[in-house]
Amino acid sequence: MRRKCLWLISILSVLILAGCAGQPEPAERRDIAELAASIRALGSEVDPEEAERAARIAYVYTHKLAIEYQITDPPLIHNTKVNMGLRPRGLCWHWAEDMEARLLQEDFQTLDMHRAIANADNPFRIDHSTAIVSRRGDTMEDGIVLDPWRKGGVLFWAPLRTDTKYNWVPREKVLDEKRRRLLAEAAR
Repeated sequence: MRRKCLWLISILSVLILAGCAGQPEPAERRDIAELAASIRALGSEVDPEEAERAARIAYVYTHKLAIEYQITDPPLIHNTKVNMGLRPRGLCWHWAEDMEARLLQEDFQTLDMHRAIANADNPFRIDHSTAIVSRRGDTMEDGIVLDPWRKGGVLFWAPLRTDTKYNWVPREKVLDEKRRRLLAEAAR
């Protein structure tokens, strides 16, 4: 009985809080221009047209995904709805996966895409995934974080080195470590 009450209270809390937020607004031209300028600033080898296209896609696609994911809440509440089956997608790794896939469709010649995960080593915080754009040949550490999850369907971006909220680690490194742990546990 107590478990049912807690479950009901959780559902009601989510539904009440759902009314406190609305769908994200599309980006302003100046937002796109600022991101394009930052992408161009990654190096003189970056094609200005590719930088502008990547910035435009990052903003426009974020808005498109916010509609598809039915974003009406802050990220953690939306996560709860996804995990309860009330929303189709919208966990951070969905955003990162979809953003990376969309930008890779452009076949940029002067830009690379990376994936990163933060908090994988912290048992008190949930993993957080993102996509990162960099100059072709550069590491993700030299790139720009593209994180639509953090602000609930509004694109957050910043050079990785200045994004002090998260300690980003290459996705493959995190996944390799998780595989090693699972194999070690299975061997016991």
